Amino acid sequence: MSNKSTALATVAAVALAGAAQAAGHLTEVTFGTNWVAQAEHGGYYQAIADGTYEECGLSVTIVPGGPQVVNRPLLFAGRLDFNMGGNMLLAFDAVAEDVPMKVIAAHMQKEPQVLMTHPGRVSSFEELADLDTHIVGDGGFISYYQWLITEYGFDPENRVPYTFNPGPFIVNEDSFQQGYITSEPLAVEKEGGFEPALWLLADYGFSTYATTVETMQETIEERPEVVECFVEASNIGWANYLYGDNSAANDLIQADNPDMTDEQLAFSLEKMKEYGIVDSGFSLENGIGAMDPTQIEDFFDTMVEAGVVDPELDWQSSFTTEFSNTGAAVETKQALMSQ
Repeated sequence: MSNKSTALATVAAVALAGAAQAAGHLTEVTFGTNWVAQAEHGGYYQAIADGTYEECGLSVTIVPGGPQVVNRPLLFAGRLDFNMGGNMLLAFDAVAEDVPMKVIAAHMQKEPQVLMTHPGRVSSFEELADLDTHIVGDGGFISYYQWLITEYGFDPENRVPYTFNPGPFIVNEDSFQQGYITSEPLAVEKEGGFEPALWLLADYGFSTYATTVETMQETIEERPEVVECFVEASNIGWANYLYGDNSAANDLIQADNPDMTDEQLAFSLEKMKEYGIVDSGFSLENGIGAMDPTQIEDFFDTMVEAGVVDPELDWQSSFTTEFSNTGAAVETKQALMSQ
């Protein structure tokens, strides 16, 4: 059986023949992403390119985000069916604000947030605290930097805002800069002429899931077959994107984002695989997209200690594993890896 046939057979076999498919037509759904089309969204484009969503009864339209486009409010307003979250802090915030939303899958087992230093400048993660200049954006400062303060003794007096320009970091060897491991390191390499040392926060205790899939509680209750289809087909899409032929998905990404280069796509995929961003830890046995509640609890406790979230928050209501932990992508991955 071909790679594509294996994936489609898997989807069909897990009862994703919902009412829409039985009626002989596809249910149209919309999925908002958190940035312009890129390899970090590859699994969803792969599921479109392979026909995996269609096989279980969905016609999926991806609505890209961007510098001037924030899709999350559209989910709350009912104009999107699903949305891509950043990490679990956003889900905790929804609980705090009494927004009836849940995370239904996590397609990055590790937060891809990285700190970059000049090569050879420090020899351990702890030594980053001693650098004079910490280039971190406002969002990072109120989230993971607070954890760096409590866990590693970073001094907020050394923090300067990140302006999405690598120049200040490139010229200052006594600095570190935030970035996504799939993106900014390539920009520094091209502009600065050196490969930065990379320190992935997830490998030092920042244990959140990332690239979450969010939907409203009403959608879960009223259209569970649609939620099941979208999650399981996305999981399979990610397995095919990582381990199979992803050329058709990359074509769709570049159609939505003509500025995306082949070099950047290849770099992002390489880093996602090298660092286990999408597939590592809990997902190795339970399938891409799966979530371990104990990991979410660990992250919650970490953020409570850092003073970022309220210790009385009902963190367990921020997510459900009903759709994510079915192992839908396991067979697809096994078939691809056995070739």
